[in-house]
Amino acid sequence: QVQLVESGGGLVQAGGSLRLSCAASGGDFSIAVMGWYRQAGGKERELVATITRVGIANYAESVKGRFTISRDNARNTVYLQMNSLKPDDTAVYYCRRTLFGINYWGKGTLVTVSS
Repeated sequence: QVQLVESGGGLVQAGGSLRLSCAASGGDFSIAVMGWYRQAGGKERELVATITRVGIANYAESVKGRFTISRDNARNTVYLQMNSLKPDDTAVYYCRRTLFGINYWGKGTLVTVSS
């Protein structure tokens, strides 16, 4: 089975940094499209960033220039480096894996940015 486990969330002050990790198991990670989504209280889940199997990344306008998505295919892991964090970044961050047209989701990790 495909399993995704996020880690690295926590409490940080505005302007600080966090690095999220998503460890994947099952399936072929090297050919999967990976992504990060987030869901803030009372809002719909939104796209943060995606990265293809060859490392082509796309970002939501709200995080572009501050967040960086990367992947390590040898370790079956995708990362989200978050810098210059803002209170509006507070949300549960979810790892998403797309493999053969099917989306798989992790349980999420909470990021709280205080002012």
